Amino acid sequence: MPDGYTLIMTSASAVIRPLMYRARFDLVRDFAPVSQITMQPYVIVVNPSLPVKSVGELIAFAKSNPGKLNYASAGNGSLTHLTGELLKATTGIDMVHVPYKGAGTYFPDLFSGTVHLAFGSIISVQPHIRANRVRPLAVTSAGRAKLVPEVPTAGEAGVRGFAVTQWFGVFAPAHTPRPIVERLNQDIVKVLRQPELAARLAADGAEAVGSSPQQFAVHVKAERDKWAKVIKETGIRAD
Repeated sequence: MPDGYTLIMTSASAVIRPLMYRARFDLVRDFAPVSQITMQPYVIVVNPSLPVKSVGELIAFAKSNPGKLNYASAGNGSLTHLTGELLKATTGIDMVHVPYKGAGTYFPDLFSGTVHLAFGSIISVQPHIRANRVRPLAVTSAGRAKLVPEVPTAGEAGVRGFAVTQWFGVFAPAHTPRPIVERLNQDIVKVLRQPELAARLAADGAEAVGSSPQQFAVHVKAERDKWAKVIKETGIRAD
């Protein structure tokens, strides 16, 4: 019987990867959610030469120029790849996917205009926004991000059903006794409520969450359902 001393902290990738190839585990079946630790939105950024200043203008431009826009990702099957495909499916636009080997490796090509658009973490794109090397259009979360409060959400631009965040959370093995899960959750939430930790996370572009086990379970299932649909419809496979 699990005793609460063996835990795992993992990210959205643990939901996505098993959907793309045969895995020995299922995050929903084999683990007990304890608490979501953080959430971090992406920022939709474009090369400044692209004649768009909002997500609405981006959608209009893409529809007027089908297949002429491209977007960079951290690689085939990455969360940024799926984010681009979700944006395409949600808005009905056509963009060409350009995979790179890891997050941030596409910046030189984004600066030069070789690629037009990317989904970057706040901490990675913020210096380039300040230097006017890229133009931010929106954050991908449901609410505005504290580090870039001037950047609207995609939802504010009228894009419904599009919300993506990178997240981390703690899980225990399935069948861990409920009192142990609840005690672990209480301790984790207490730590996440410390102002010093919240400030440190915020400085890195992340927001402390500290959800209940029930809330985290709902979130994980919703994430799996959302990405399973995108993967099935697009046939995405990981490298």
